[in-house]
Amino acid sequence: MFVFKKPFPFFLLLSSLILFYSVTDAQSSKKIRTIIVDAGHGGTDDGARSEYEGSLNSKEKNVTLAIALKLVAELKEELPDVNIIPTRTTDIYQPVKEKAKIANDFHGDLFVCIHADAVDLRTASRIIGHHKETYYTVKYVGKGKKRKKIQTPHTHIVPTRQYYKLPTDRKGTSTWIFAAHKTEDKIKAMENSDLLFATDENDSTLDINEDSPEWKAKALLYTQNYFKRSYKLASDIQEDIDSMGRPDLGVHQRQKGIWVLQATQMPAVLVETGFIDNYDDERYLISEKGQQEIAESITRALIKYKNQVEAKASINADALNTK
Repeated sequence: MFVFKKPFPFFLLLSSLILFYSVTDAQSSKKIRTIIVDAGHGGTDDGARSEYEGSLNSKEKNVTLAIALKLVAELKEELPDVNIIPTRTTDIYQPVKEKAKIANDFHGDLFVCIHADAVDLRTASRIIGHHKETYYTVKYVGKGKKRKKIQTPHTHIVPTRQYYKLPTDRKGTSTWIFAAHKTEDKIKAMENSDLLFATDENDSTLDINEDSPEWKAKALLYTQNYFKRSYKLASDIQEDIDSMGRPDLGVHQRQKGIWVLQATQMPAVLVETGFIDNYDDERYLISEKGQQEIAESITRALIKYKNQVEAKASINADALNTK
């Protein structure tokens, strides 16, 4: 049991509980009919860029679009009875709120967001030559008003250095879901801080209002209703990624708010397909082979998830009918 520090109108609590149970029942009984595929970034938003020495100057927005389009094609072929909706099919910029709205307006049952990972790269240097450099020594002669400052120039040879970025050694695929802690921890966080829904400038324009009872109810609803399903789908994706020989970096909970994971009213995952600033991963991600393999892997995971969810729903329905 929990108590909100600020007044929480009974009708809002009641409506939230009704909404929770109605959505839960709907999610557990209906088939997966619509899958939303989002290609991260786009247009004026390049996302991450490969900037290490020897890179191919790849842009995340191009990688995500190429993989997303292949994923859409695979899903349409393998799941002809499912409505597959891409958020974008060309190099256009979409605000994150627009992406979430597309998913919600089409009443998606699953949301899969495609991204490419990156880290802060280390800087190295090398000597590429030498050059002359002048420095001065200073001394004073005389006393009183006759005291003078004398500067003597000196020239010496110093190395000329070239600075460059080193590629990261980190490589592989990870899948991210919106963070969810125990209910008690979640309520405390929503009351006292922005721990769970903090944002950064690269992720979203998420509007947070911890004082709003409606916001608290929606956050609690998300946690209870979609977290387990999102985690199950993310685990299926990583399991298939591992089976195809890609480094499996696991499933992670995102502590900072990503609008497309939080505001989508369905189980949602974000797949970091690889590191665009790793030498091997970059070349894999921009290759037709790599893009196709990742698309097929995610497709297999989605089919597995869909079959398991629908089989469970069918068993539950049969059990109810026999009572």
